Amino acid sequence: MALTGIEIFKFLPKTNCGECGVPTCLAFAMKLAARQVELNECPYVSDEAKATLEEAAAPPIRVVSIGSGEDVFKGGGETVLFRHEKTFINPPGIAVQITDAMSDEETSSRLKNYADLQYERVGLNLKPDLVAVKSTNGDAGKMEALIKKAKGEGVKKFILISKDAAVLSAALTHCADDKPLLYAADKENVESLGNLAKEKNCPLAVYGENLDEVTSLTEKLTGMGLKDLVIDSGARDLKRLLEDQVAARRLALGGFRPLGFPTITFPCEMTSDPMKEALIAGTLVAKYAGIIVLSDLQGHSLFPLLVERMNIYTDPQRPMATTEGIYEINNPTKDSPLIITSNFSLTYFIVSGEVESSRVPCWMLIKDTEGLSVLTGWAAGKFVADAIAPFVKKCGIEEKINHKTLVIPGAAASISGELEEELPGWNIQIGPREAAYLAPLLKNWKAA
Repeated sequence: MALTGIEIFKFLPKTNCGECGVPTCLAFAMKLAARQVELNECPYVSDEAKATLEEAAAPPIRVVSIGSGEDVFKGGGETVLFRHEKTFINPPGIAVQITDAMSDEETSSRLKNYADLQYERVGLNLKPDLVAVKSTNGDAGKMEALIKKAKGEGVKKFILISKDAAVLSAALTHCADDKPLLYAADKENVESLGNLAKEKNCPLAVYGENLDEVTSLTEKLTGMGLKDLVIDSGARDLKRLLEDQVAARRLALGGFRPLGFPTITFPCEMTSDPMKEALIAGTLVAKYAGIIVLSDLQGHSLFPLLVERMNIYTDPQRPMATTEGIYEINNPTKDSPLIITSNFSLTYFIVSGEVESSRVPCWMLIKDTEGLSVLTGWAAGKFVADAIAPFVKKCGIEEKINHKTLVIPGAAASISGELEEELPGWNIQIGPREAAYLAPLLKNWKAA
């Protein structure tokens, strides 16, 4: 940030009203300097001060939105090079490409995969984000037909690919309200596409043969009044592309505004091997693509990319947690065993995986331990008798089972006596310390 907390403080109203959620204006200024709050959270900042501070308060990489309403993809907004410095903010968008050179069957297949390939994990819905519609021959009618087809399948976030402003203009008659990304302005068409993006209020991608050319184009477009840009350095081999991604991020974080925009990358143009394409995409998730365009979506390659993205774009200082509650595994009945564990995501997936593979119907209680494992949660007072007992009583499990036998993790065996005192009438069984040994216990389990 260009201004320090003290410099920002000079522009604030100094009322110490606390309405921003921070006790004093000085504390608010310090948080604003650290990008922990937004300037608009202060209800009394003057328009003059807001105009002065907004540019300084903006992240070094601009946030660019694609889409409208609640269904919006946001890219950029990053403030650090490494996630141990601060949590990465906006995960890269994963897009699938359809073109007017494809058969109807191929287009339908890709759109179906885009809609169907969604995964529930740790309470999150992991799915692709965008559809890239490419004109290969300059036929505006074919591109319009593709957009109509995609919208009919529920697609709302588009990348429109053509270097012909007339083709993009025709396409926008069907999706301008969706605020698609227009790809791409280059040294030949920068003015025509720049004017179109400005007229339709759409974000615009910039294509250059290298970062120097990208820089000159973004400077020209920002001079035209365009702010929502996405950059493509033109690299189509992994070595150079990776170098460009890192260089653009470093320069932007160093205050070089012409490269302070999210990037778009095209693994789909870098190889014809689907697995190699997935490996390239995996590299770009980490370093530092804003949008990744794939040729097709397949579950065996998409799911690892989505999980990688989720893992990288989470707070490294906060464990990933599963939602507290009752989980049914293998269609349990009222006489099925009942087990309990913590809501640390890794614990949940390991335990639930072992239960599923045992094929024994089972009830599973997940106790909120703030994402801590069983042993750590016990040490922190999160997975202890006086925390577990109220949860068991209130969660509603007693209405779903005919017994009162609860299996606890072997790592928390020491709480069994206290838990029986807290849960009168319940029998507490001590399970194995390792989830791998759950299957034999469940297969031989009997209620007390």
